[in-house]
Amino acid sequence: MSAAPALTVAAVARRLGVAPGTLRTWDRRYGLGPSDRRSGAHRRYSPEDLNRLEVMRRLTFDGVAPGEAARVALATPFPAQPAASPAAPGPGPRPDGFGEPPPTVGGRVPTMRSLASAASALDAATVTDLVRRSVERRGVVPTWDTLVVPVLVAAGRRWEATGRGVDVEHLLSECVLAAFHAVTARLREPRNRRPVLLASAAEEQHALPLHAVAAALAERQVGVRILGARVPTEALADAVRRTGPAVVFVWSQLTATGDVGQLEELPRQRPAPLLVTGGPGWGRSVPPPAVHVEDLTDAVTLISGAAVG
Repeated sequence: MSAAPALTVAAVARRLGVAPGTLRTWDRRYGLGPSDRRSGAHRRYSPEDLNRLEVMRRLTFDGVAPGEAARVALATPFPAQPAASPAAPGPGPRPDGFGEPPPTVGGRVPTMRSLASAASALDAATVTDLVRRSVERRGVVPTWDTLVVPVLVAAGRRWEATGRGVDVEHLLSECVLAAFHAVTARLREPRNRRPVLLASAAEEQHALPLHAVAAALAERQVGVRILGARVPTEALADAVRRTGPAVVFVWSQLTATGDVGQLEELPRQRPAPLLVTGGPGWGRSVPPPAVHVEDLTDAVTLISGAAVG
């Protein structure tokens, strides 16, 4: 099998949706340059170089300081794999959610189109109302799986292909948060005596799935405490000691943040909380006694059973 072709500065810039000058700055300041530096040859980026730059770009677009984003990108291991053609980018990383969206959504395509159209127009009021009405009629899990996630995927793919649309993705996320917060706010008397802690892994910026879990659990009268994004291991361990939770759920979106070592540092207690992980950053296996879930339905079923069973 032939090796994957190396890419020029211009090709990588088109692939990532950034200026060539930005790539040169990342190379000069942070060491995120091309691996191929043979004498007399044009600068060429390998597939691994491209993967690291994709991490760098996504983190900086999410508001992470460039120096810190570069540190994470350089520390992230990548398996050898061919680079995608600049003219035909792949589907891109998964969104802030569990698993892949269904390829079709039955008769709900007009609702998806309405949501995508409102999000593209940056019409926050309409986006929030569409998500809210879907939650009221169908519930949190169907809304997440068949409405929110497909539109987030589409926004992410547009970003991957053109470098545009981050504003749409951010606005959509904020509106989904607002709709989910309304669900959790209605829960007055949760059935669980011991709390459920929801947190993103240390240095993990993504937290939207935590709010999806919280809202879906609220529909089952299970109360949670959301610690949010980038929860240091020490802080999560302290929260476990102070609250004696029934369940601890930890989300990791990126491989760089899915370090199982942080799970092993959580305190041992009696009765022991159920430790649940979610997100592609962990891979598909975590060391016992942790349990990994692949989708929102499994997460809610497992957590609610442990919290009130």
